[in-house]
This record gives sequence, structure tokens and C-alpha cells, in this order.
Amino acid sequence: MPAKTLIVIVGSTAIGKTSLSILIAKELKCSILSADSRQFYKEMTIGTAKPGEEEMLGIPHYFINSHSVSDDYNVGKYETDAIALLDKLFLTDDTAILVGGSGLYIDAVCKGFDDLPEANAEVRTKINTLFEEKGIEGLQQLLKELDDAYYRKVDLQNPQRISRALAVCLTSGKTYSSFREGKIKKRNFNIIKIGLNTQRELLYEIINHRVEKMMEMGFLEEVKSLQNYKQLNSLQTVGYKELFDYLEGKMELNTTIDLIKQNTRRYAKRQLTWFRRDEEIKWFEPNETEAIMEYLKSQI
Repeated sequence: MPAKTLIVIVGSTAIGKTSLSILIAKELKCSILSADSRQFYKEMTIGTAKPGEEEMLGIPHYFINSHSVSDDYNVGKYETDAIALLDKLFLTDDTAILVGGSGLYIDAVCKGFDDLPEANAEVRTKINTLFEEKGIEGLQQLLKELDDAYYRKVDLQNPQRISRALAVCLTSGKTYSSFREGKIKKRNFNIIKIGLNTQRELLYEIINHRVEKMMEMGFLEEVKSLQNYKQLNSLQTVGYKELFDYLEGKMELNTTIDLIKQNTRRYAKRQLTWFRRDEEIKWFEPNETEAIMEYLKSQI
């Protein structure tokens, strides 16, 4: 039986991962799995830059609009679902594509995710209440008290990641660090990793333009429709957080848009920091499509 191959496309937000994945999927006649943890949610469309039906070109896409913002969905569940889907796809296809900028979700599929205790509703409510009342600083302080080792490693501006660690600490009575074994799970398919990157100034220009386009497309109206859910973890993300603050009268709209651009640029920088640690990634400029295709064909 021929070896199956998962092509993984990573890089920062707005770099062109989606269009490249569609181009490759069309060439290889295979399916695409999203590893963008914000595109899972059907209520979040404009602010997550999901591909539209026209852009998808009829190519099967998975983990886009697959969940609601109110669903309790996490990286552990995603790993289980994605591996089960790949097992099914590989019964008939030789290749599949995994694309996204959420490094933890990429790693969950490629390397596996540590088994963690499931938090109950009471624990999740406690964490959400803390976040509502004291903001991300409250989450940071509690994590420092419960697991100082992870506090010193984690992205302290990522409320989802801090909340997940707190849920494990509060549920188990142990540190989150103690569950992080870091053992790589053996997968039954080959993995080829492609990374997209370009000059920082150009990337920042693309990001700024994308934010402006999102606002023109009705991003503010999308956020207005989600105000009743703003406390949920799924909405503690760049673009949505800032516009919630604007709707509460905390700043002017122009200032808010500038802040979204700034925070998106910072997010892109953190994404690149994460992916650059992975020596298996072969890096290309976004416009080097011919070189990318040649590289893939030489590896498959």
C-alpha cells in the first residue's frame, strides 16, 4: 500500500496560506483541513478571513464552520477529530492538506497532544467569570500562583491558552506543566511542511490592508451580532476584542482600527516565532508557487 502524505502549510496571518492550499489541492485533487482555530466557528466569518464558496473551487474543506462559538471545543478534541478524518480520507486519497496559523493545532495533528483532564462546567464558569471581572491580568495572576513554570513559558497575551492551563490546574489539583510530556506520537502517514514568509514591512502592509478590507465588508456588524457571547473563549481574539471595546464606548473607531492592525501584526510575529522553531518546515515566499510545487513533487 503506497504511503499517504499530509501536506502542512503554515505561516503568519494574511500571508497567503489559504490561496496556496487551494492551488495545491486543485493540482493534487485532494481535501483541505483547516488548522485555524478561529475558522471553526460559523458565527465568525469576516474577522477570520474564511475562504468563500467561490474561492474554495468546489474543493472539500473541513473544520470551517464546523462548530458554534458556544461549543466547548479544544485542541485535544481537534486532534481526535482530525486524525479520524484523515484516516477516512486516506482510504481513497493519497494526499491531504492541513493549513492554518494556529501552531498548537498544527502540532496536535503532526505530533500529538498530551492527554489532559476534562474541565467540568463549574471550573469553566469560574475561569470565565474571573476573565470578565479582572480581564487577562486576573487569568495571568492565577496561573502564576498555580503553575509558575508554565506562566514563564506561555504567551501571556493569549487568554485561550491561559484558560486551558487553568482549567487543567483547577480540575486536577496539579500543575498544567506536569501533564505536558511532549512525547511525539507516531503517525501512519508522511508529513511535508511548507512555510510561507516574506519581508516584515510587506507583511505588515498586507495585514493593514486586510483589516481595512474587513471593516469595509461589515466586520463591525458581525461583531455587533456577537455581543451577547463576548465573554466566551472563542471570541477572545484579535479584532473581536477591540471592536467589543469600541461598542462599549471605550475608544474611537479610528483608534480601534489602528489597534486591530497593531495587535494583528503582533500576533503575526508570535506565529512566526512559534513556527521558526520547527526545523522540518521548508520556507518559501508566497509567490514562489512553482518552486513549492516542484518541491512537493520531489518529496511525495
